[in-house]
Formats: sequence, structure tokens, C-alpha cells
Amino acid sequence: MRFLKRFALNQAAFITFVFMIFPVYWMVLTAIKPGKDIQSETPKFVPSSITFESFKHAIDTPHFADYWRNSLLVAVGGVGLSLVIACFAAFAVARMQWKGRASFILMVFIAQMAPWEALMIPMYLIARDNDMLDNLPFLTAIYFVMTLPFAIVTLRGFLAGIPVELEEAARVDGCSRFTAFRKVVFPLLAPGLLSTSLFGFITAWNEFAFANALLINNEDQKTLPTWLSSFSNGLTIDWGAIMAASTLFMLPVLAIFLVLQGKVTGGMTSGAVKG
Repeated sequence: MRFLKRFALNQAAFITFVFMIFPVYWMVLTAIKPGKDIQSETPKFVPSSITFESFKHAIDTPHFADYWRNSLLVAVGGVGLSLVIACFAAFAVARMQWKGRASFILMVFIAQMAPWEALMIPMYLIARDNDMLDNLPFLTAIYFVMTLPFAIVTLRGFLAGIPVELEEAARVDGCSRFTAFRKVVFPLLAPGLLSTSLFGFITAWNEFAFANALLINNEDQKTLPTWLSSFSNGLTIDWGAIMAASTLFMLPVLAIFLVLQGKVTGGMTSGAVKG
């Protein structure tokens, strides 16, 4: 009976894995297929030959390096700034008692649940009226605001798992509250910072709507998600180039996830205080 249960769970996991990985496989497969296989009415799950012409076409796109630079700047800048602010805000919420704390937490949860697409028109009007269209700092600020509520909520949860006795012991030894946070709490918060930064980076890296609405004129200021839409002119679509560009677009996130995934799955504070 135990074997059958385990077998059923393994089969369900395998089927789920196949459903999840197949779109990625098809994307990469289309990127390396020759044109005749892409346009074939009969799907080919194994290419008759392999070509990298689609990748060459994608890389030869004008402003290719600018798109990568812009995406890295806005993603890293927005997420980095949100982590700094969220770290102190989460500490204030989790460790300190102050008037308006409950209202602040409620507002953070409301901001996290709000659909950001509903704010696209007001954001566009603000950017237009203040001459901030085609402006990477403004887009960075939007990504900062988008990731900040999630970062505060997530880091608050991680802080709640860090025994307060560790911080109190450091303060008894003569550390100030800030020093105790920097030397004791902050190192133990590393898994939370890594997981939060990973989610925030993926969110900012993949975001298309605001980037397309606010950076619509200057090619030098566009990001990678808007670059992907350039392979369709409304009449024809270069599927090979789109899939090649999507594969290139996926690689940084995949690399970051492979590096960090082993460090964000477990806590570092279990067993730190006993008795």
C-alpha cells in the first residue's frame, strides 16, 4: 500500500513536471529549428537540423546591448532599494511597538493585493505631466513601489522566526539596537533577503506593461520585455527570433535561481536558542 501511494505521488509529480517544462522545451526547440520546420503544419518534436540563425537575428537587433543594460539597471535598482527600505520597515513592524503599527501593516497588505495594472493610467499621466516619459529612474521607482509591499511582508515573516533572545543577549552585552540588528539579526535574515530579492528581480525583469506604457518613444530607454514585441509588426511574426530572444531573456533569471535556490529553502535559525 505504501509503495502504491509513493508510486502514485511520483507519477503525479512527473506529469506536473512535464506540463511545466514542455513550454520551455518548445521555446528552445523553436529557437534552434530551421524556418521550414517552424512553419511546418505537422509539429516536429525533434528538429531535422539545428541552426542558430534565429539567435543571430535576435542579437543583431539594433540597441541589443542597451535593452540588456536598461533591464538590469531598473530591476537591480528597484529591487535593491526596496530591500533596504523593507528590511528596516519589517524590523520596525516585527520588533517594535508604536502608534499606528496595525494601520501600517494593513496598508501594506492592501498595497500588496492591489492590481498594479489599475494604476497604469494614473502613472502614465504623472509621468507625462512631469516630463518623465522615456525615463529609466521613474521606471525604477515604479518597480521599487511594486516590490516593496511583498518585501516587507516576507521579511516580517522571516524576522518573526528569529528568536528575539538573540537580539536581547547582544544588547545585554552592550550593543545598541542598530548594532544588534546589524551583527546578529541581519546575518540570520539572509535566507529571507535572498528569496525576497529573487522574487522581486523576477517580477521587475519580466514586467512589460509599465515599461511599454512609459518608455514608448526612445529606443535607447526600452527594456528587454519591450524588445520581444519588436519581432512582430502586426502582419508577420518571426517566431524563430521571438523564441531565440525569449531564451536569451530567460537565461539570467535561470542562472540566478540555480545559484540561490539552495540557499533560500531552509532557515538558518532553527536550534539557535534552546531551553
